[in-house]
Amino acid sequence: MSEQILKINKVDICTESFGNSKDPAVLLIMGAMSSLDWWDEDFCPRLADQGRFVIRYDHRDLGQSTIYEPGTSNYTITDLADDAAGVLDAYSIEQGHIVGMSMGGLIGQILAIRYPDRVLSLTLIASSVFGTEMEKLPPMDQNILDYHAKSASIDWSNREAAIPYLAGGWKTLAGSKPYEQERIYKLAEIEADRAKHLPSRFNHAMLQGGDVYFDRMGEISVPVIIIHGTEDPALPYEHGLALKKAIPHAELLTLDGTGHEIHSEDWDQIIDSVVKLSLR
Repeated sequence: MSEQILKINKVDICTESFGNSKDPAVLLIMGAMSSLDWWDEDFCPRLADQGRFVIRYDHRDLGQSTIYEPGTSNYTITDLADDAAGVLDAYSIEQGHIVGMSMGGLIGQILAIRYPDRVLSLTLIASSVFGTEMEKLPPMDQNILDYHAKSASIDWSNREAAIPYLAGGWKTLAGSKPYEQERIYKLAEIEADRAKHLPSRFNHAMLQGGDVYFDRMGEISVPVIIIHGTEDPALPYEHGLALKKAIPHAELLTLDGTGHEIHSEDWDQIIDSVVKLSLR
């Protein structure tokens, strides 16, 4: 396990790697407002133990990467895709297997279209179609929006206030599988202690761009697997079905009872899917 700050596209990106750099590379791309910590520190080595070189990283405005003043918009989703490609460059990886969670799945789709020679396979977890079709799909559960509307009243300098808020946000995303309170609180503590400035995370809510890649999922030619929970309150299961329709050759792995989360009960299925996909 090795964490480092890399200069990518004129910004600092914090990365961490697991496993042997000579093994096939798997780049993990987390969703909006979520640091690298939410790729669980036990999940990553388990994937690496399958003979994969695993990399996770902080998006801009998260963790130890470059942050901006809260309430500002300084980059597009295409810039975030370029950051992902820059991480591969920094590790001297010509081609890698991409695993994207939620917004990370949208970034993965852009990567596969923008840099087709860099992507060997694409795993899309709890994600959606990138384009106009998303507007026709079921919206995010109102309870999630209501929860984050309270963020302005949080004293982010108070660790005892910030950690329960971070953990509670993940609880709003859970399905009917047992809520892993101890694990989620531990990850929230790690994120809170690593972050340069927690409120900057909300800049992701203003993320725009990438229009040139809208509705082009049919151009993705690499092996794809879509992994989606039946009880996802953020991007309901219909989003996974829409992705399957948009990428006809993609496989769909349905996780019964799973929400907008990477639940530890699903780790084995997810890791097995990533590994098998990378063998094609």
